[in-house]
Amino acid sequence: MPELARKRPKFLNLFAIRLPLAGYASIFHRVSGIGLFLMLPLLIWLLDRSLSTPEAYAQFQAVFDCWLVKLVLLGLLWSFLHHFCMGIRILLLDVHVGIDKLSAHNSAIAVMAVSLLLTAILGAKLLGIY
Repeated sequence: MPELARKRPKFLNLFAIRLPLAGYASIFHRVSGIGLFLMLPLLIWLLDRSLSTPEAYAQFQAVFDCWLVKLVLLGLLWSFLHHFCMGIRILLLDVHVGIDKLSAHNSAIAVMAVSLLLTAILGAKLLGIY
């Protein structure tokens, strides 16, 4: 047992570890969940402002016209879409669908691609492009 303790690294450089794409997708899933949780008060406040009185709606529009708020909402949109797509992937993995290495890699690519594509489409609507 003492020789095992000596072979352990004292400093683990997380940036030097080469994770597979599924590992990065999993980390992004956790980060997006934390971001959604922390920004929930802002989202609830914006929903309240948009559904209350006409004066509150005018306040919502004034806040929503700021480019910084739109950028934050675009980040939240990506967070939600990635968290949703990755959640579906994890549910499929829980029922033993796509657990081999190639399928797991392909599903991680699909999660990243679908979440970014949906973010681009819905982000264009958010930014008023169409």
